[in-house]
Amino acid sequence: MIGSLDRDHPVKKTTLVASLTTPPAADGEDIRALSSEVGFLEVRDDLVPGLDPDWLRDRFDGDLIYTLRSRAEGGAFTGGQRGRERRFRQAIERFDLIDLEGDRDLDSELVKEIPASQRLISWHGTAPSALALAERFEQLASHEARFYKLITETRQALDAVHSMSFLRATGRDDVVAFAMGEGGVWTRLLAPRLGSPLVYGSLGEVPAAPGQLTIERLLVDYGMPELDDVEGLFGIVGRPVMHSLSPRLHNGAYRRLGVPGLYVPFHAESFGDFWLDLVESGSLDALGIPLWGLSVTAPYKEVALAVAGTSSARAQHIGAANTLVLRGNVWEAESTDPEGVVLALRHAGVEIRGASAAVVGCGGAGKAAAVGLQMAGARVTLVNRGEDRGNKASMELRLPFLSLADFDPGGFEILVQATSLGANDEDALPFAPEQLGAGAAVVDMVYGDGPTRLVREVRALDRIGIDGREMLLHQALDQFRLMTGCELAEPMAREILRLV
Repeated sequence: MIGSLDRDHPVKKTTLVASLTTPPAADGEDIRALSSEVGFLEVRDDLVPGLDPDWLRDRFDGDLIYTLRSRAEGGAFTGGQRGRERRFRQAIERFDLIDLEGDRDLDSELVKEIPASQRLISWHGTAPSALALAERFEQLASHEARFYKLITETRQALDAVHSMSFLRATGRDDVVAFAMGEGGVWTRLLAPRLGSPLVYGSLGEVPAAPGQLTIERLLVDYGMPELDDVEGLFGIVGRPVMHSLSPRLHNGAYRRLGVPGLYVPFHAESFGDFWLDLVESGSLDALGIPLWGLSVTAPYKEVALAVAGTSSARAQHIGAANTLVLRGNVWEAESTDPEGVVLALRHAGVEIRGASAAVVGCGGAGKAAAVGLQMAGARVTLVNRGEDRGNKASMELRLPFLSLADFDPGGFEILVQATSLGANDEDALPFAPEQLGAGAAVVDMVYGDGPTRLVREVRALDRIGIDGREMLLHQALDQFRLMTGCELAEPMAREILRLV
């Protein structure tokens, strides 16, 4: 069992930076509403030009950062060097920090006009190694500054690792480093534990750079700016994963139960590359924060089973795993998805034994749902658009199969939506809710911040529509125990996910 934290020792903190990437509300209420934990407001003058810093100061108590990101470094400013210098001179007297780009602003005479304590020297680009980043930093550090910021592009998993290896090796408290892009989001969250003094988040939904989280998610899902001790990493790997509520649930429970872990999203374009570069390479161990466990989501549940050193009989029967846990030196695979579907139905008062059930979608999640329903006594039929995959799942699970083209939802009492459709309201639905029988119950394994379109339409017809967050909650209870050795009580999980 993972040990508990000593809550008597002082809690470390980092400083949150809110990036203003869209025009603020006319009355500035969105700025006033920022948490007092936010220490800096970054004004992206290339995205929202002409904002009055005095107006901002009336609504924000922290310091203001002036940033004029060039097109060459991922911004929108195209006005040339003279235009940059003109704007910088206007900003010197009115902002607390000036973001200077290392590749274009440091050779200017303007630098001499900006006190070192007011400089934030930044660089965005690619680096083949941690050593290359260190060499780049030495160039930047020839100019004294309050902060240095080195941001790398994430083309493969190792790019993100290089960023963290560099940060750990510097041992300085004035260096900000992380990797951009969805594949580098985990580095934004790990960086403060390795010494980065600042964490950037967007004020609204428009990120200042690819992979940037909102300030709200940094606060709610990751407990920033407090930095509890972290001895190991957990995470969710898939494509996509940024919508996942799993970090909110797991991290919230870690904080309440004293688990010394951090749960992060690992977006992986290739599971094989992710596994080789971040897991088998030992690169996370080298950072001093080893990987202890993974939740696995679409489309990688089947390959997760294949990479495991050992697996449960249930995971082998399903042919997929949603949980990987490191025990000793062996990765063990399990599937907790069956409980997620069954317990969500029981919570809604649905009788499963003897009911006719259709599972639409024959990927890893769908097969797990089918096994769970079958074990609970339902008469299960598999449904899939692609007949090859459907027939293969039918043979593996020894369950009947229907092509989606031949599927009549009115003939089933329980329906599970296990395809990737439905995350967005404009997505096509796998079946028409108006064709459901009078007593039908529908579980949508897809979820968002609220009920999906499918669930809303099912409920509007006075049928039982079960939100995917219910399924997430119930599968996570056993997954949490497997990963941490601690019990996660359902009332606590409901409170964290705001399902009370």
